[in-house]
Amino acid sequence: MENESNTTGLGTPSHPPLKGMGGVIHIAAWAILFGLPFFFTGRESQTVTVLSYVRSMIVPLSFMLVFYANYFVLIDHFLFSKHPWKFLLCNVVLIAASMGAVHLMFELLPHPEWEHPRPERECQEVVGFFMVNAMLYMLVAGLSVAIKMTGSWYQMESSRRELEKSRAEAELQNLKSQLNPHFLFNTLNNIYSLIAFSPERAQEAVHDLSRLLRYVLYDSSQPMVPLEKELDFIRNYVELMRIRLPEHVKLTTEISAATPETQVAPLLFISLIENAFKHGVSHNKPSFIDLKIHQEGTRIVCSIRNSHFPKDNGQDKSGSGIGLQNLSRRLELLYPAHHIFTYGQKGDEYVCLLELQA
Repeated sequence: MENESNTTGLGTPSHPPLKGMGGVIHIAAWAILFGLPFFFTGRESQTVTVLSYVRSMIVPLSFMLVFYANYFVLIDHFLFSKHPWKFLLCNVVLIAASMGAVHLMFELLPHPEWEHPRPERECQEVVGFFMVNAMLYMLVAGLSVAIKMTGSWYQMESSRRELEKSRAEAELQNLKSQLNPHFLFNTLNNIYSLIAFSPERAQEAVHDLSRLLRYVLYDSSQPMVPLEKELDFIRNYVELMRIRLPEHVKLTTEISAATPETQVAPLLFISLIENAFKHGVSHNKPSFIDLKIHQEGTRIVCSIRNSHFPKDNGQDKSGSGIGLQNLSRRLELLYPAHHIFTYGQKGDEYVCLLELQA
C-alpha cells in the first residue's frame, strides 16, 4: 500500500458565460440608434417626416456599414490573419468612401422646409468637419474590433473548455478500464488461494464473483449509480474476502445509506477496500480491518482502519500501486473541489478517509 498521504478540499466551480447574448445586444443597440429621431425632433419640435428621417439615418447607416464591414470581413481576413497594414489601409479607404457618400447624399437629397440652408463654409472649417467625422468612423471601426475580439475570446474559451471536458471524459474512461482488470486480478488471486484448501468454497466464490463482475461490467458503466447499489457491491465483495480470512483476523463493517437513492460515481471505494485486505492481513500475526461507510447529511463518508503489513515488490504482484493513484485522479475528474481524500500510516495502522459531497 502506498505509504504517503494526499488531501483535497472543497470549493465551488466556475460557470461558462451565457450564449446568444451578442445578437440581442446588436439588435438593441441599432434599434435605439434608429429610434432616436422620434424622441429628439429639434429645437422647434418639428414633426418627423419621411424626408427628415431619411436624412437623419444617413450617418447611422454609414456607421453600420463601417462596423459590419469590419466585423464580418476585414477583421477576419486581415487583422486575425496578421496583416494589420492591409487592415488599416482598407479601413482608410472604407471610411473615406463612406464620408464621401454621406456628403454626396446630403447634397442630393432636398432639405426639409424647416431647415435653413447653411452658408458656404471656409476650407479650414470643412477640413475640421471632415477630421471630426473621420475620428467618429475610426471609433466605430475600433468598437467593431473590440466586440469581435471579445466574441472570439469567448468562443476560444468555450472551445477550450469543451476540449478539456472531452479529454477528461476520455481519461476517466481509461482509468475505469484500468480499474476493472485490476479489480478482477486481485479477486482471482484470492480465489486461487482458496482453491488449495477448500474447492467447494472456491466454487461459491466464483459464483459470487460473477455477480460482482456483472456490476463492474454493466451497472458501473453508468456515470452515476444509486448509493445502495454501490454498497451492495461492497458488501458482496467483503463477504467474498471474508471466507478466506484466518481466524486471527478481526473484520468489522458498518455499511449503511440514510438515503439509498443518492447518486454516486461507481467503484470509488473498492480500491481502498482492496488495499485494506491486501496489506492489512498477516497470515501469522493478529490483524484487523475496520470498514465504515455512512452518510452525514449530503456527505458520503468512507473510513477504513487496518493493521499494516506492507508487502515488498517481490511479494506483491497485483499492481496495487495503481489503485490509489487512479482513485486520486478519478476524484479530481468526478468531484473537483467536492471531495476530501486522505490516506497514510499512523503508527502500526493504516488509515484512509474519503468524503464525497453528494
